[in-house]
Amino acid sequence: MDAIDRTILSILQQDSETPVAQIAEQVGLTSTPCWRRIQKLEANGIISRRVALLQAQTLGLTMTVFVQVKAGNHDKKWLSTFSQHASSFDEVVECYRMSGEYDYLLKVLVTDMACFDHFYKRLVSGIAFSDVTSSFAMEQIKYTTAVPLTHL
Repeated sequence: MDAIDRTILSILQQDSETPVAQIAEQVGLTSTPCWRRIQKLEANGIISRRVALLQAQTLGLTMTVFVQVKAGNHDKKWLSTFSQHASSFDEVVECYRMSGEYDYLLKVLVTDMACFDHFYKRLVSGIAFSDVTSSFAMEQIKYTTAVPLTHL
């Protein structure tokens, strides 16, 4: 990966619909070699997909909740069951297995407290947890989907 690839990635992270000709001009290439680089970045799995980013607040999803979970036990079956269970909720937009005091961290988007309560009851039903705690985001200071490229 060279400086041209990094610049292409930076442009695409800002707007994936930027025309290839415009990207090519910004990186000092003609359209064909620029398009080949983009295709290579896709083939190598660096660009996994191109999506539309939606404004959750505008769509009424005004509450962001971070749910921390302690596993009921640490056997393979529980871990697999929990992963499938947590992934099945549309409200869960991110889910991580963590080190430290809590085993999992879920980022949940909902419209209000009643909606979160409904989600919470469904989350805890049918699975044994050691502990579940929730923190409500009061303000979003920074949000980006852009991956840092400065280390490349």
